[in-house]
Amino acid sequence: MAGISIEVLRSCVLTVVAATMLFSCGDERNAASGKEEEERAETIADLGALPQTVADPADNPSTPEKVALGRLLFFDPVLSGNKDVACATCHQPEFNYAEFLETSIGVNGVGRGQSRRFADPNDIPFAKRNSQSVLNTAFNGIKNNEAYDPASAPMFWDMRAKGLEQQALEPIKTLEEMRGNGFHENGILDEVVARLSRIPEYRRLFSVAFPKEQSPVSQLNLARAIAAYERTLVATNTRFDQYMRGDSNALSTGEKEGMNAFLVTGCAKCHSGPMFSDFKLHTLGVPDTENRKESDSGADKKYAFRTPTLRNLRFTGPYMHSGKFATLDQVLMLYEDIAGGKLLNPNVKEGQVDPLATHMDVNFKDISRIVEFLNTLNDDSFDKSIPESVPSGLPVMGR
Repeated sequence: MAGISIEVLRSCVLTVVAATMLFSCGDERNAASGKEEEERAETIADLGALPQTVADPADNPSTPEKVALGRLLFFDPVLSGNKDVACATCHQPEFNYAEFLETSIGVNGVGRGQSRRFADPNDIPFAKRNSQSVLNTAFNGIKNNEAYDPASAPMFWDMRAKGLEQQALEPIKTLEEMRGNGFHENGILDEVVARLSRIPEYRRLFSVAFPKEQSPVSQLNLARAIAAYERTLVATNTRFDQYMRGDSNALSTGEKEGMNAFLVTGCAKCHSGPMFSDFKLHTLGVPDTENRKESDSGADKKYAFRTPTLRNLRFTGPYMHSGKFATLDQVLMLYEDIAGGKLLNPNVKEGQVDPLATHMDVNFKDISRIVEFLNTLNDDSFDKSIPESVPSGLPVMGR
């Protein structure tokens, strides 16, 4: 925090004063045991600028050769069971490496963006959840003043994987995302490795990227290459980052007021740190997507989902795990509803909702100011390049 300007520190003090006034009428709650976290007033010190460099796991240091290989694999549908969908099909550069759909259409899909649909005939369901952005996942799990371990970074809405290396292979094994009906979950990765081994250019690229290994084309190296590429997809120079690094003019007066509102209303209790996420599971009672018949009960069947990052939201809508909210205003109104005791998912009962959400103080008058601040977290300077072709000869980004 040494580089923060006097104006930023003054803003921090004003936030503390405003937050103290807000919570001063809640002395009884403050006295109750177990309420310390709910009642603590967040300040700008609970947020943070992203690092300007990326950390690699000890067993997968980045090299240009790994990144180049991973980039081709990311856009190549040869990784899917039917050879019709690539990682980039649902993580598109123009949409911040996410997708402008409520929940994704993976296997047996045709088209791009909002025009994507299932081919006919079809027996594949929609993907279970909204496609999260790959951008900045190199920083998943990062927190202020704590050592960062990229190998243990929480991934997915339910945090079922740790690290980008483990995350990279899960969509390939998932029926509706990339696997399809033609292969068993336990056999698809062997099939993919066999396919890659039969392509001379991939054999060469794996040998160059992993020169010390006798059998460089492997599941492990497939994951390592994709992860190495994904760690290059970062956007670390938002106006908020510039402000936190000492440029007091990077934010307007209205945006600073929005940041104060963001802190005072309690948003930063969960959306904290450089990634604006505590990387914890919370139950909010978000409505289910209508793309699936079954209700999504989340992690441990408690309707709990990981706090998403708030970075680059301009490019990653629709929002929440079910993709049910098209705008940021709708997301913020959800918290106003929760604090007012309104439940939007009939499968979630009142006692299940996280107290950090029920005790928030988001009012309609705050929403526009908070959205104005959230727009300072956008950085459009990330790599959006797409390979002209892939070694398999299949259509880049799938069908």
